[in-house]
Amino acid sequence: MTLSHGRLPFVRQRTRSLHGPCPVTTFGPKACVLQNPQTIMHIQDPASQRLTWNKSPKSVLVIKKIRDASLLQPFKELCMYLMEENNMIVYVEKKVLEDPAIVSDDSFGPVKRKFCTFREDYDDISNQIDLIICLGGDGTLLYASSLFQGSVPPVMAFHLGSLGFLTPFNFENFQSQVTQVIQGNAAVVLRSRLKVRVVKELRGKMAIPNGISENGVLATDLDTEVGKQVMQYQVLNEVVIDRGPSSYLSNVDVYLDGHLITTVQGDGVIVSTPTGSTAYAAAAGASMIHPNVPAIMITPICPHSLSFRPIVVPAGVELKIMLSPEARNTAWVSFDGRKRQEIRHGDSISITTSCYPLPSICVRDPVSDWFESLAQCLHWNVRKKQAHFPEEEEEEV
Repeated sequence: MTLSHGRLPFVRQRTRSLHGPCPVTTFGPKACVLQNPQTIMHIQDPASQRLTWNKSPKSVLVIKKIRDASLLQPFKELCMYLMEENNMIVYVEKKVLEDPAIVSDDSFGPVKRKFCTFREDYDDISNQIDLIICLGGDGTLLYASSLFQGSVPPVMAFHLGSLGFLTPFNFENFQSQVTQVIQGNAAVVLRSRLKVRVVKELRGKMAIPNGISENGVLATDLDTEVGKQVMQYQVLNEVVIDRGPSSYLSNVDVYLDGHLITTVQGDGVIVSTPTGSTAYAAAAGASMIHPNVPAIMITPICPHSLSFRPIVVPAGVELKIMLSPEARNTAWVSFDGRKRQEIRHGDSISITTSCYPLPSICVRDPVSDWFESLAQCLHWNVRKKQAHFPEEEEEEV
């Protein structure tokens, strides 16, 4: 077969595995890789990841985008279906039921009294939830992630927000879709999260609201270093370190496995997961990475350098970010856009891939859903088609 202009034909049928081929570990006649049993890691092929239940799910957490009146009816329909048709225990955040439209709805009263409620940063429900259903935009998925600092139940996200890159389900036929998930008939994509450890110098009296740290874990449980305040977070999208309100450049050192790799001089730096590669990192010029790729992305924000390009590092490395000794001002850090706090000299932020991914349920499969989101939400590579030559010009050529 002859190919013109070096272009390859589009192959519609992909390989069965999303893994690359297993590399040969012998090199030439005498060299090979030293076999170390402790370093062998078995990973299931992402293409074959399917949801299954050890026991039928009985409890479901419904997360609704707040301050959105258009979601009240879908919320009511879903909760009534889960309770009356599937006999499930439904958990909702207490402030959701304080919505005036729900309070004044007498027909919803009998259902509302059956809810189990919780308060963020006060009640730990991590061991009581079998399934999570999100109604809204991508922010509802990020919020669900923040509630579970360990293992995360499967998440089914309905697109009822503005963007919806991470929420693939349409609500029109929610009954059949929810039934399939409850029966265990669904593909899942394991979205890696970042395990973040913030260590701060104790400077006088540092107040912790209600004696509880910002992710709901008692501060005394985290204070493992003498003279330090230690906080931990699980992050789905990205950790952002920026210059905050200061007019000076941020000046932070980035270490990888204990070695200084660069100093960021600019507006800041984004450390993101592949899931976060289509969020702030994409706006800052990074590549978009499929969530099944094991990686961590480092993306500068407006660097004062012509050669500072975004980079991708292996998922298993540990990054450490600190203020440079020469920094003229402090920096600020946020985690999935939340828990924003100031970073001073002597403080550090350690980041690595968490062992607790977020299992996101797919409409079809991880590859099809991702490209569908690229096309529908970000309009990836949308342009007018190039016109073909008229027939008479083709004959002249």
